[in-house]
Amino acid sequence: MSSANTRSKLGTRTNLSEDATRDISAALSALLADVFALYLKTKNFHWHMSGPHFRDYHLLLDEQGDQIFAMTDPMAERARKIGGTTLRSIGQIARLQRIPDNDADYVDPQDMLAELADDNLKLSAEIRAVHDVCDEYGDIATASLLENWLDETERRTWFLFESTRNSNR
Repeated sequence: MSSANTRSKLGTRTNLSEDATRDISAALSALLADVFALYLKTKNFHWHMSGPHFRDYHLLLDEQGDQIFAMTDPMAERARKIGGTTLRSIGQIARLQRIPDNDADYVDPQDMLAELADDNLKLSAEIRAVHDVCDEYGDIATASLLENWLDETERRTWFLFESTRNSNR
């Protein structure tokens, strides 16, 4: 299906320009791919947590995973609200994600937390970049959502960083 045909079948009325719809929805799709990658990595580490702080870290990562997953639907729906499209498959996520996977058989708990802190910090930078695109086109509604997600992401980064501060890494 051509992009013009897709627009005619899936397009949503908006007063944003066609360029704005294209650029913002593309930026949101890449961000959404990162969010899904971070969600799965957070759950991976949650499921494979071990050691003396198991309960605290297991619960922390479960809470953070829930918060990350809660971003996905509003993010995808925002792209649709402005007349764009969004992710369609795991393959598309793999092509777009900038948060790396971790398929290691074992990761030390402190290394898990440090890696997730770094990933959340990267996600913060990507959120800011999408915000810049929204500012360019005057999309204050998407920018507002991004600001809340940025605050949540910075909070996760802080908690993860503090959990590793005194480790002997």
